[in-house]
Amino acid sequence: MKHISILRLLAGGLIFTTASCSLDYDPVDMYSDVTEGVQKEEDKGVVFKDKAAVEAHLQTLYDQMRDRQEHWYQDMFLIGDTHSDNAYAGTRSGAPQYFESNTIPSTIAPLQRGWNRFMEDIARANKLICNIDAVTDASLTVQERESYKAQAKIFRAMIYFDMVRNWGRIPIVITEAGDITSETIEEVYPAYFPAQNTEEEVYRQIEKDLLEAISAAPDNNPEDKTRFSKSVARTLLAKVYAEEPLRDYTKVIKYCDEVAADGFRLADKFNDLFGVKMQDETLPPGPANPAIEAKYRNTVESILEAQYFPGSGTWLPNILGRFLDDWDKQFTYAKWITPSRDLLAAFEEAGDKERLNETVVYYQTNWDNHYPREHYPFMYKIRSSYSTVIKYRYADVLLLKAEALLLGNGSVGDAVDIINQIRHRAGLADLPSSVTSSREAAFEALMKERRLELALEGQRWYDLVRWGKVEEVMNSLPDRDEGRAKLGNLFNRNYYKLPISQSVLDQNPNLKQNPGY
Repeated sequence: MKHISILRLLAGGLIFTTASCSLDYDPVDMYSDVTEGVQKEEDKGVVFKDKAAVEAHLQTLYDQMRDRQEHWYQDMFLIGDTHSDNAYAGTRSGAPQYFESNTIPSTIAPLQRGWNRFMEDIARANKLICNIDAVTDASLTVQERESYKAQAKIFRAMIYFDMVRNWGRIPIVITEAGDITSETIEEVYPAYFPAQNTEEEVYRQIEKDLLEAISAAPDNNPEDKTRFSKSVARTLLAKVYAEEPLRDYTKVIKYCDEVAADGFRLADKFNDLFGVKMQDETLPPGPANPAIEAKYRNTVESILEAQYFPGSGTWLPNILGRFLDDWDKQFTYAKWITPSRDLLAAFEEAGDKERLNETVVYYQTNWDNHYPREHYPFMYKIRSSYSTVIKYRYADVLLLKAEALLLGNGSVGDAVDIINQIRHRAGLADLPSSVTSSREAAFEALMKERRLELALEGQRWYDLVRWGKVEEVMNSLPDRDEGRAKLGNLFNRNYYKLPISQSVLDQNPNLKQNPGY
């Protein structure tokens, strides 16, 4: 039997060569044995030989979320904050500037990296989901089998949720592709070069994965918030039902309440979420007083997080700010995300010093791209190699419930109570009666509260899109923010989605570029 990696196939006018799609090469920017789970002939029919092999593969899913920081975190912060009114592109060159000015070309690295690596992650999930039931190891119990499968489905749903919000129409791949041979080319071709599904179809697949996963997924473990638990599935369902294709505010409230019933609440102090332990807690951070560990992990507010420890830390401060554990490490160049004047003004207008001080920090720099170098602001929520990166947290869920109450004709008073609960933790007073007297005014207050509470956590752009506020907020931004780059394109609904990478389009002729690009 001849395989595509050693044979040129001419079928339907398309020539396959090792240069165009080698199935035994594994770069991150191509479909491959890893991305589609193709097996070698001698291993055909045996994917996981025993329970240990299954558990090792499940661990690779967790490793992706922790270790592949470019597309899981760095690029999502870039899209969520620099593409919104929260931040400037800190650098004057490279990919970030295109997100600030809304001139995103289809050739930049974050687009290619995000699409291909997420598809690679999906293939890893599919490998477990599609093959675990064939494992004959008697030590793998039915309960474990279903739990592992549920965790992989939650992982897959997380990826599809991020992808559909970024690109809209994307392929749904939930099976593994077989070998491409001269006999099977017509049958397996679509698995290697899938067409796009509609946004609603993608959301329905996310919903299906999560609903199927809830019963067998692990319970929330207060001592380990790194697992794909029932609470993660419920959080995602609440977020999914808030989005336009499946919008159902009754279900948003239902799943927000179920997350609360799982034992989550706000951490006592905002600093508990992002703080680090210093060598000498009585002194400010500095070269002689480095960070030595995260202040807390697994807080009562954290639903899912990626944890980094001494010896295997995160490099995200390299891109976002400063390493408090190594003061001058990689601090000779501008960072990707610089807090905007508009965001700083929003904190000042609210009198919100506590959250501001945990979100933004000032240092002296060697550059003055946006501010005087003597007093330059930086993103502060990931501040050392040991920082925990929180993917989902309960404050987001609480505010999402308030949003559902206000937009779904629920109780304005209940929504205001939630907003005030968030404000109290930040040391702010209750909203005034002038704000809480109408549903419209309360929703305006909610939008402001989400911005300040979740600032520089990669959420703002997606909030604006969900609310239909992109044009209103973003097209007027350069006029009210003197530091903002001029918009190359005014925002309209076409720009709610990102362009698909040109290299991805070149690779898969069944994909079509998003409108407007």
